[in-house]
Amino acid sequence: MKSLKFLIPLGIFFGLVALLAAGLRLDPKEVPSPLIGKPAPGFSLSRLDDPHQVIQRNDLLGKVWMLNVWASWCVACRVEHPLLVEFAGRRLLPVYGLNYKDGRAAGQQWLARFGNPYEASLFDQDGRAGIDWGVYGVPETFIIDRAGVVRLKHIGPLTPEVIRTRVEPLVRQLNG
Repeated sequence: MKSLKFLIPLGIFFGLVALLAAGLRLDPKEVPSPLIGKPAPGFSLSRLDDPHQVIQRNDLLGKVWMLNVWASWCVACRVEHPLLVEFAGRRLLPVYGLNYKDGRAAGQQWLARFGNPYEASLFDQDGRAGIDWGVYGVPETFIIDRAGVVRLKHIGPLTPEVIRTRVEPLVRQLNG
């Protein structure tokens, strides 16, 4: 009985160590998204540059497109932005922005200063559309197929490696 009192806490300790070791091997940028393989959330949002023009999810059906969630107050978005401008200039797919929890004027000024890679940037001042998309923070990027199904979610700034190894092959496959 005395050895059992010693073995139970020791077994619990080793179990916790195993869980911790498994957790340390996970990539924090690889947060599973329940949206992958499911229809993109519906939205009806005004354009950042024209509050009278509204874009809805259904307007984008029939084409493969990218949604990049960004904000003028986001430091990581500033790091990502030159790469996004270059990528959008290659015209592999239309790139739409989701200006998240930002001011309309601040977002417009930011794009005027750093360049506008977006076909249109949707204005999500209160962040409700971002919540529907499962946004944890900015930047985040999604690839949506012709049927409106989410095929990729990338958390954090895009990098040349992510574009080369994940985005471009997926876009080629979806457009093939």
